[in-house]
Amino acid sequence: MPALQSIVLTDRAATPVNHTFLPSNLTAGVGMVVESSGLKVGDSKFSISNRKTTNGRYKATLKLEIPVVQTQIINGISTPVVVRIAYGNLEFSFDEKSTTQERKDLVGMLDSSLATAKTLVNSTVVDLEGVWG
Repeated sequence: MPALQSIVLTDRAATPVNHTFLPSNLTAGVGMVVESSGLKVGDSKFSISNRKTTNGRYKATLKLEIPVVQTQIINGISTPVVVRIAYGNLEFSFDEKSTTQERKDLVGMLDSSLATAKTLVNSTVVDLEGVWG
């Protein structure tokens, strides 16, 4: 069982940037790590959990939340304000009889589907285009 620990996630900027998420809390089996700019209102959050469901399946969930913060000035007072948040959720469900290789294959194939060269996924998710036939 992995301990709650720091994780580095790399974005897709023209010059990729590594984002370091540090342990924040562990509540009811959900580990939370955050990337902070020093203002809690602007923290990016990544959470991970795994639990066994009542029907015997294992359910692992990854969630990423990235806020965009701007400074609002009212009566000469500057205040950081979240103007929008991007959310990403990835959920896995495995039978308790699944093999390590079956789980590796599923994770690898999903990872592969997120490559920029995979137009179906990239254009739909990143470019916000609809799927058509």
